[in-house]
Amino acid sequence: MAVLKKHPIIRKDDKVIVIAGKEKGKIGAVLKVDSAKGRVVVEKVNMVKKHARPGTQTAQGGIIEKEAPLHISNVMIVCNKCAEPTRVGMRILEDGTKVRMCKKCGESIDD
Repeated sequence: MAVLKKHPIIRKDDKVIVIAGKEKGKIGAVLKVDSAKGRVVVEKVNMVKKHARPGTQTAQGGIIEKEAPLHISNVMIVCNKCAEPTRVGMRILEDGTKVRMCKKCGESIDD
């Protein structure tokens, strides 16, 4: 059984840019992080069509478009302050809490 480890760098609702693959250059918010598999689902990026059969009386069949997961190494966080893709560093504040910081401008990413 694999131990689930929380990914410290990329979290839900972070703004990221895709840096590799066919979706390169697209920006979106992270909807889901699967740290066990090392994948993220980004809003309106890597859209796939899924053919669904009608299930019960409430579920409707047809072609459904949804986001497919990307590998975590193919996305990079966009800083809120300097609005550029950046690497992420960790900083410990004087009250002992750990926060993520932008390596380009030095500002905190966690709001």
